[in-house]
Amino acid sequence: MATGTEPHPDSRGVHTPTRAAISARHLRTDRWWLAPAGTAAGLLAFVVYSTWRAFADAHYYSAPYVSPFYSPCLAERCQTMHSGPNADLFGGWWALSPAIIILIFPLGFRMTCYYYRKAYYRGFWASPPACAVAEPHASYSGETRFPLILQNLHRYFFYAAILVAGVLTYDTVLSFRDAHHHWGHMGLGTVLFVANVALIWAYTLSCHSCRHIVGGKLKHFSRHPVRYRAWRFVGKLNARHMLLAWASLVSVGVTDFYVYLLSSGAFDDPRFF
Repeated sequence: MATGTEPHPDSRGVHTPTRAAISARHLRTDRWWLAPAGTAAGLLAFVVYSTWRAFADAHYYSAPYVSPFYSPCLAERCQTMHSGPNADLFGGWWALSPAIIILIFPLGFRMTCYYYRKAYYRGFWASPPACAVAEPHASYSGETRFPLILQNLHRYFFYAAILVAGVLTYDTVLSFRDAHHHWGHMGLGTVLFVANVALIWAYTLSCHSCRHIVGGKLKHFSRHPVRYRAWRFVGKLNARHMLLAWASLVSVGVTDFYVYLLSSGAFDDPRFF
């Protein structure tokens, strides 16, 4: 005769012998799965698109715009070699797409970002899929083992992300020049570049690591008024970290796709002056 205390046959997660013998995995009646499903769909769509563009190795420059996926262009074979910004650090031996050289840094920054960890842990690994819904895994080791221990590299990726944001700011300034390098140009692409770099900076500065770097290890804010003001500013951005993460993800994709359309000859850049 059942006593109500027998362990679930699965004996994992919430069904371990030390937990109450409740047969249901959760008691939520709402559509809790919509949020992780939507997150997974959005991230998967961006992964598919960015992978295609990174390996396309074409249509990433249309004067004066260079795709944020390919900037800075570090290989000799870059299409922007004689007409746009590049550093040519890799010479002629690099045979793969120039985007692969640089994308590892913003990708590493986003993959180790606290919000994106939550997003793909829930969306893809169901760890856990939602509040009050137990994860299906038998054990939990957190981020103490390989490969998740690599999440601790987030602060170092933040430093690289600052440099990338600086390069994108330089590209944005150059977007105010025309194809003949004359200043005073402003097209629809310029507007997109300005919006994108603003969102990139906002997302980068809203990072938890940035907040700690700016205001961490201080015992008395009153003795460090400049850092205190900076910490409060970053804290306000940090409160919108999720929104900025998605907005900057969309903006960088839209900006890249716009450059692709211009470079492939789909239409000409509408100019305001």
